[in-house]
Amino acid sequence: MTVIMGVLNVTPDSFSDGGKWDSIDAAVAHAVELTAQGADLIDVGGESTRPGAPRVPVDEELGRVLPVVSELTARGIRTSIDTMNAATARAVVAAGASWINDVSGGHADPDMFAAAAELECGYMLSHWRGHSANMNELARYTDAATEVRDELATQIDRALDAGIHGSALVIDPGLGFAKHHEHNWRILGRIGLLEELGHPVLIGASRKRFLGALLPEGAPVDARDLPTAVISAIAARAGVWGVRVHDVFSTRLALDVVAQWESGSR
Repeated sequence: MTVIMGVLNVTPDSFSDGGKWDSIDAAVAHAVELTAQGADLIDVGGESTRPGAPRVPVDEELGRVLPVVSELTARGIRTSIDTMNAATARAVVAAGASWINDVSGGHADPDMFAAAAELECGYMLSHWRGHSANMNELARYTDAATEVRDELATQIDRALDAGIHGSALVIDPGLGFAKHHEHNWRILGRIGLLEELGHPVLIGASRKRFLGALLPEGAPVDARDLPTAVISAIAARAGVWGVRVHDVFSTRLALDVVAQWESGSR
């Protein structure tokens, strides 16, 4: 069954919902709602990774995420910490998070792989070429699907060499990170290349700009939830481990349709 990760941004500046959940009470209430709608895991992030976003000091990031994860853990809600900082990962996993979701794939903090190995938690390793401030300049590919696969393979080897157990790794192609619209579609269209790497695959397409290009100009960001749900369904049919989404309700329905479709073929 495909895992649904519900996005919980406790930031003032995230591209789709910045500031909506930046109090502890609001964040916890939203996580409870996402869980009731069918989220298996709540991905808590305290630093925006939208294009051009500034970096956040570790102490500020921790102040945003640590109380939320602690409260969700006390309520029995499973969490992952969306961070590029090893110090944040250590503190939040100690507070109860079961996964590190590192969108930099070990590039941003040289201590991250060692931290994940010591913590013995799950580690989501994304394809990444650079920080938000300049990632668009790095979106140069001859064939995005094969290059992303090969660059992920290099980071997987580094993670394993650092002591992260292979069974703890999930890989993510990093849609939207140093990628233009055509690159994202190329990666999705050849998703089987990622499966060649031998690790579960996570897809995080939710509300990203390449989906906005399908909609009329000026459409609100949440109008991207329908194409997100379609991608989630197609990805589930392709056998991905999980999808990371803002709109859990429509994603749960989309995956239920896939499950019923597959049951009809048996």
